[in-house]
Amino acid sequence: MKVTRVGLWSIWLYGFVFIAFSLYVTQRLPSFKDEIQRLPNFNHNDFPNLGNPTITIFSAPVPFTGSAGARQNLAIRSWLALSPQITVILFTQDPSSASFAHPYGSRVLVDPSIDFTFLGTPFFHSMMERSRAFTTDISVFINPETVLLPDFISVLNYAFKLDHDWLLVASSRNVSFFPFHLDDSGKQWLREDGKWIRTQELQEMLGQNFQWNHCDDRIFMAWNSRNVPLHNGVLPPFLYGKGIHTHWVINEAVSSEFRFVFDASSTISSFYLNDDEHQSNQSVKSSIFSDVKNRSWENVGNFHLGATYGSFFFHEIKYSSLLKLIKCDGQYLFVDFTEDIAYRFTEQGLNLWNRKVLHSRTKKKHMACVHYVKSQERILDCSLRDQLKDLARLDFPFSLESLLSGTADKNKTIVLAVAGYSYKDMLMSWVCRLRHLQVSNFLICALDQETYEFSVLQGLPVFYDPSAPKNISFDDCHFGTTCFQRVTKVKSKMVLRILKLGYNVLLSDVDVYWFANPLPILRSYGPAVLVAQSDEYNKAGPVNLPRRLNSGFYFAHSDGSTIAAMEKVVKHATTSGLSEQPSFYDTLCGEGGSNRISDDRCVEPETNLTVHFLDRNLFPNGAYLDLWQKKNVKKACAKMGSLILHNNWISGRVKKLERQVLSGLWEYDSSKRMCCRAQC
Repeated sequence: MKVTRVGLWSIWLYGFVFIAFSLYVTQRLPSFKDEIQRLPNFNHNDFPNLGNPTITIFSAPVPFTGSAGARQNLAIRSWLALSPQITVILFTQDPSSASFAHPYGSRVLVDPSIDFTFLGTPFFHSMMERSRAFTTDISVFINPETVLLPDFISVLNYAFKLDHDWLLVASSRNVSFFPFHLDDSGKQWLREDGKWIRTQELQEMLGQNFQWNHCDDRIFMAWNSRNVPLHNGVLPPFLYGKGIHTHWVINEAVSSEFRFVFDASSTISSFYLNDDEHQSNQSVKSSIFSDVKNRSWENVGNFHLGATYGSFFFHEIKYSSLLKLIKCDGQYLFVDFTEDIAYRFTEQGLNLWNRKVLHSRTKKKHMACVHYVKSQERILDCSLRDQLKDLARLDFPFSLESLLSGTADKNKTIVLAVAGYSYKDMLMSWVCRLRHLQVSNFLICALDQETYEFSVLQGLPVFYDPSAPKNISFDDCHFGTTCFQRVTKVKSKMVLRILKLGYNVLLSDVDVYWFANPLPILRSYGPAVLVAQSDEYNKAGPVNLPRRLNSGFYFAHSDGSTIAAMEKVVKHATTSGLSEQPSFYDTLCGEGGSNRISDDRCVEPETNLTVHFLDRNLFPNGAYLDLWQKKNVKKACAKMGSLILHNNWISGRVKKLERQVLSGLWEYDSSKRMCCRAQC
């Protein structure tokens, strides 16, 4: 009994102690109102083996001339001054960028190998894709005029230690006056009188009461470069510097939940100088187009893309709802201003996405700091959804005459393609090939509104022919069909119109693959000579037999004889129940070949125009030597020295596409909406 009594008293005593301890611990827990919750925190000094992260900053500058060039110079020098671990990649085709980058060696590289519009505006989705080719710990996309101060590096070093994949976004301040500059070494800020100013003073000047404007196109992004994607969607072909592309990425990143997305605007000192004449990043290819106000059609184009591809318009996030990174008493905190909760990192690895957190003791000074920052910051949310209401029709502000003047080469020559929407992918493959060959003097004639708007969004120089036939079949518009006959007659009319405006024309169907630029050879035949591909398939014999002139690839000079002959062709085609191709031959070479003067030439007697049929080894058609059936089509053509290869003599759009893709003569990645940098 004594043993039992002692045992019961022991149990009661231990129970009393446990209850008292529980009450004590409960009293030590924070109140709900002042709760500071903890997320994984890592001190940079605790991980010496990780070292400082490498940082690659990507941007797309305008030419380094005038005031814009000076602002870019200041901004990029401020980036390089932050850390020797920073490398800058400039996506541009402008020669002045190479001159600017040269003194910095490998720290500043110029990369022109992305897609640009015909005016030189870079495509954001192509920049993003290209950035993946660079090995780096952290990638940053930023406006080329945004100046960064050292706390940018502190924030990135801190974020780099997070045990999560993350995406940082931040807005920059707009300042109207900044009387400071970097010294020659690029490391120290100086006043106008040449005296030093501490970086902390600059940061304090910029840290005063400020309203964050996330609608501005100067918001920048940074993320740790791991295998986890930023978002789940396929990035549309946005034009860089038109604002909406950054919002699209942020919204998609938040909705996909692949990464922890947070706003670091209040902890990163960044700014750009106010420019009343500021136009979003763009490169003006020619003064012909420089008077178009603010490129408003480019902004409209980006909104059209957002409406077409961007799911974020249906669940658009508010920037005020993102966790904000702030700094209080030397420590970084993530704050949810809407819930009055601060998250402080501890060494425990916890799940950010489900917000499962550990409670800690109330930190009054931290909460006071949080409340102070909240009272100082005002975040201006913007609604892109509202801007999509009643979108303006997507039209270029360019006439055919201005497009010709701005895109023609020094010899006043234009490469013309005529296309309908069913061939939009083949059109893009053709365009990508010409871009690869650095042939920029091409122009697109759209047969329908869909092709016109598609081409505008792809940054192509395009015009719409309202006289084109309506209701063009998507799959049944190949050789021999009524649709084909109606469509082909548009081509000769357009060529004649451009010839009359004083420009030479190389008409090339989009199913013609270019191995090299054929223009030097085609021009060499001189005026009053129309050079055309032969459609003859027999290996031997004349190449100018009846109706063997291929009207899908020919070169015409803008001269009296050629224009008069083309007028006869157009008139003949108007009354013909066939396509325009027989009209070319019957008009120029005579019915049955009565105007033939050799095995490869004809002379039209009334206009004295010579028609020269091109060497089929150099300009093979789709039936010649069964080239498309070769195991290696490209190698077989290279052996003959072929400049082009026509994908004709095959019936049906789908079969034509399959043949060209399977042969390896395909240049467009439709899944990424960009030109292939290697074989597709």
